[in-house]
Amino acid sequence: MTAIHTGISSLTIRAGRRALERLQQKSLGPEDVHVIPGAAGGPKGLGISGLDQAIFGEWLPRVEQERALIGASVGSWRFAAAASSDNPVAQLRKLADMYTSQRFEKGMKAQEVTHSAIEFLDELLGGREDYILNHPWYRLNIMVIRSLGLLAEDTRGRLGLGLLGAVSANMLGRRHLGRFMERGIVRDPRGNTPVSGLTDFTSHQIDLTRDNLMPSLLASGSIPMILSGVADLPGGPEGVYRDGGLLDYHLDLPWQQPGIVLYPHFTDKIVPGWFDKALPWRRGDSTRVQDVLLLAPSPEYLATLPDGKLPDRKDFDRYAGDNASREKSWRRAIAESERMGDEFLELVETGRLLERVEPL
Repeated sequence: MTAIHTGISSLTIRAGRRALERLQQKSLGPEDVHVIPGAAGGPKGLGISGLDQAIFGEWLPRVEQERALIGASVGSWRFAAAASSDNPVAQLRKLADMYTSQRFEKGMKAQEVTHSAIEFLDELLGGREDYILNHPWYRLNIMVIRSLGLLAEDTRGRLGLGLLGAVSANMLGRRHLGRFMERGIVRDPRGNTPVSGLTDFTSHQIDLTRDNLMPSLLASGSIPMILSGVADLPGGPEGVYRDGGLLDYHLDLPWQQPGIVLYPHFTDKIVPGWFDKALPWRRGDSTRVQDVLLLAPSPEYLATLPDGKLPDRKDFDRYAGDNASREKSWRRAIAESERMGDEFLELVETGRLLERVEPL
């Protein structure tokens, strides 16, 4: 399917203070980008697939240099796909197609969904592990959490109590989540971790290996109550590992890198943790986005999509019993996302990106 170009602007572009200053001095080039974050968000990540394809398939390869890819949940899956082949566009399209084709029957148990996710990752990345681990330029970093207390349980009752406790603690203050989880960064040992000064929560840096690549990707997307946790991640402290987005939903992290943090995102806001989605006053730390250049779908673009939004997890309920309609809606949104990729490439190639930048 080919994206339909309507003439409206498909991108919202926001920049932190230092990123804006750099863009005022020099037009953005691939050499400026050393770090790319990818947020958690399930099917929303499919809605920017065309942007990913333009960035990884056409723009970044123009300058071959080491770059850290750091993602939580679907963000880590997107980046693993991009780093798994010398044809990242084909792998990103495969990811979007496979994700769209998933069907979950009502009442499926967490063990069944987990088995489906394992098969998904094996089909997408099986046999490509060494390519990811030895990619000449990309250094994959996967965000997970190590569960504490009742959050480490997989029986629905006890896990439910753990989640209720975490929600209540987060309402009091984000720092209280430290009683329920610790941060894990499963990092490519060949490169520097692109964050520094992580003092907000106990954090573990775990070297990425062939033994823990697939378990880490599975853990990073293991939403409590929907998927089972991953026990004893190889190379990390003993425990049960789950979705990195619980703690670092939109990767509100202190970036350590020499240039611009290019952030292809599905919203123009940065929400710190998964439990903060319903708390409009809980926003990212403004001191941490100074080097960030954020690319997100514009409101005008979203209005042209089926249901007026990106695909999301609620669509499985919204289209219950009508998977064909859900898949049609998602495939159109994925195809339309090529507009964002085309627009980004046009803006950087014509030097007009700065004209479109708003403060982050």
